[in-house]
Amino acid sequence: MGLIAKNLARTYRTGLWKEKCIFRGVTFELKSGKTFGLMGPSGEGKSTLGRIVAGLEKPTEGTVCFNGKPLSGMKKAEYAAFRRSVQMMFQDPTEAFNPRKRIEQSIFEVLNLLKTPETEHALRTKKMLETVGLSEELLFRYPSQLSGGQLQRLALGRILLLEPEYIVLDEPTSALDVSVQAQVLHLLKRVQAEQKIGYLLISHDEAVVHFMADSYGIIKNGQLNITDA
Repeated sequence: MGLIAKNLARTYRTGLWKEKCIFRGVTFELKSGKTFGLMGPSGEGKSTLGRIVAGLEKPTEGTVCFNGKPLSGMKKAEYAAFRRSVQMMFQDPTEAFNPRKRIEQSIFEVLNLLKTPETEHALRTKKMLETVGLSEELLFRYPSQLSGGQLQRLALGRILLLEPEYIVLDEPTSALDVSVQAQVLHLLKRVQAEQKIGYLLISHDEAVVHFMADSYGIIKNGQLNITDA
C-alpha cells in the first residue's frame, strides 16, 4: 500500500505572535522499488520533509500513512515496525558512526538490536559488506580512518541489515568526490533493483535526480509540483 504523504505542512514560530510556513499541502507517494526525487532551492524544507516522512519530525498539518495507516494512529508496536521499515540516510556519513567505536562495534550494535544470535554476526556482516562492495578489514578501523565513500557505503549497509522497505536519501552523495558519487549512486540503484526498496531522494543536483528518479517534484515557495522523470 506504500508510504504516502498527505497534505503535509510545516510551520515554525518566529516570534511571540508570528509563524513562518515552510511548505503546505505537500502530497506524494513512495512505491516499492521506485524512486521519487525531491528538488528545490535551499531553505524550502526538503530535509525537514524527509525527516517527517521518516518519522523523525511531526508535521504541523497533514499526515504520513504507512501501509494504509496514519503514523499518528499507530500503537507502539506498529510505530516500531514502521521505524524499522522506513530508514534515513544522511548527507554526512561521519555522523552515522560513533567516532570512538570501531566499525565492527557499530555494525554489531544493529545486529544486537535485531536480536541476531552472536553466532550469526560474522556471517551477516560478511554478506552486508559484499552487498556494498567493501572488504572485511575495514571492520577493525575507526570512522576517522575511512574515506567518505567507504563510510557512506557502510551507512547504507547498516541500514540494509534492518531490511527496510523505504529509505529517505538526504543528499547522499553531495559530500563525496565526483568519482565516488557515481559509484554510490550505481550501488543504490543495484540495491534497489535487488531488494525492491522505495527511495525518497532529496537532492539539489538535477543530474542526480534524473539518473535515479522515476518521478520527481520541485518544492518552491512552499508548494510541491510533481512531474515524471
